[in-house]
Amino acid sequence: MDSLTHVALGAAIGLATMGRRTAPWKAALWGAVAATLPDLDVFIDHGDPIRNMVLHRAETHAPFWLTLFSIPFAAAVARLHGGWDRFGRWWLALWLALISHALLDGMTVYGTQLGLPFTSRPYGVGSIFIIDPLYTLPLLVGVAWSLRAAHGGRGRAPNLIGLALSTAYLGWGVVAQQQVEGVARQALAAQGIAAERVLVTPTAFNSLLWRVVAVGGEHDPHFHEGFRSLLDDGPVMHFDRFERGTALAAELQGIDGVRRIQAFSRGFWAMWESGGRAGITDLRMGQEPDYIFRFAVAERRSTPAPLPVAQQLGSRPDLERGLTWLARRALGEPLPPPR
Repeated sequence: MDSLTHVALGAAIGLATMGRRTAPWKAALWGAVAATLPDLDVFIDHGDPIRNMVLHRAETHAPFWLTLFSIPFAAAVARLHGGWDRFGRWWLALWLALISHALLDGMTVYGTQLGLPFTSRPYGVGSIFIIDPLYTLPLLVGVAWSLRAAHGGRGRAPNLIGLALSTAYLGWGVVAQQQVEGVARQALAAQGIAAERVLVTPTAFNSLLWRVVAVGGEHDPHFHEGFRSLLDDGPVMHFDRFERGTALAAELQGIDGVRRIQAFSRGFWAMWESGGRAGITDLRMGQEPDYIFRFAVAERRSTPAPLPVAQQLGSRPDLERGLTWLARRALGEPLPPPR
């Protein structure tokens, strides 16, 4: 999730956990700090864009390492505020803020390595977009209201209500995702599209309009993309077919970056060749033809030659055009996606 959301969630957790054991502003501040720390790994340069991508949300997002870190962190905060007798409560508040960061990131589609050091498998439910105002606003309002109310000696009920609403919204996203997946699988089967993997994830800033990506087996040369609004009439879904570049994947399978994206994307990838360069795209983030994580990995000569360092070529759609389509399509209007 975005940094503002993590700050808001951490502050809300800090307030709720510490209660009246410390000043509300201290609880909110340290909760926000704890919820920000895991994302400091973005400042680590692993040598090339692909490694930077797949090694983000790794050790700093693993509950095992976060739990170990939370003990000295809580001890330092308790000592700073002269409240060693409240160390246990500080530890619980900061541990929850740290862990909530990792678990919330795991609800997005990106991929969070929650099982380290035991497994490097990336987990991503994909039921909420990385920025969703309907999740973040209840947290911000609840924290702000409670901090203001604290000056008058009143309770922290608004913060608890904000936490409850945001958590309920997360649950709503999972239910909506399952409903869309059911419709998508039926539509794929009705159209004779053999799908080994189906990805269902919300489009930007909302949970009404969902993007569906279907890929076949390892050697299937195509993937399919469709969109489903919860306000659409009937079970019909339209899917567009695109080249997946499996033949090129066989040529470039020896390149480290290709193997990393294929594994990290959990099979939702496509290979491409253009302008004398060849590369790979993570199909999970973006939509045709614009993707955030698109990398050039080789130059085409007589045979593909790996680039010394992969180059990120991610692109974003025309914002005005894209948001206009998004709003109209989310409300159930049967519009083709902008290409």
